[in-house]
Amino acid sequence: MKNTKHLIITALCMALGVVLPMAFHMIPNAGSVMLPMHIPVLLCGLVCGPILGLICGIFTPVLSSLITGMPGPAYLPSMICELAVYGLLAGAMIKLIKTEKPLVNLYASLITAMIGGRIVYGLMNALIFRAGAYSIQMWMTASFVTALPGIILQLLLLPAVVYALQKAKLA
Repeated sequence: MKNTKHLIITALCMALGVVLPMAFHMIPNAGSVMLPMHIPVLLCGLVCGPILGLICGIFTPVLSSLITGMPGPAYLPSMICELAVYGLLAGAMIKLIKTEKPLVNLYASLITAMIGGRIVYGLMNALIFRAGAYSIQMWMTASFVTALPGIILQLLLLPAVVYALQKAKLA
């Protein structure tokens, strides 16, 4: 039963990963500021584990691109890598980090995934997808400065949603 529940949550997270960006993109630049596709992928990893988190991270941007055209072809490859790492690390870390404080486990897992995904995003852009045209300043600006409201939203929203799902016995 748990596998079925996790598959359904993964599918819902993938659907949210298509719908949330559509809503945020009605406001200019809100997608890169609020990071709406990151939220369901991180949630999937935290709730469903590393494998389903990885799958969600790979397929969510692909589905969104096919259905809505966002992210565009220039951004899609690096977003696939970034979101795949988010889902994988969030799921792996929530299983590995075991302190006596569940909230510490959750935040440590979330922050590790968020940093790991951003590092992979920067490396993929610098070495492969935009080699020679991507700088550390571009990475810092996109990953931390512009994205700060989205980072704060993730840190506030995701622990509350995970806790609510656990309380409802859905996670």
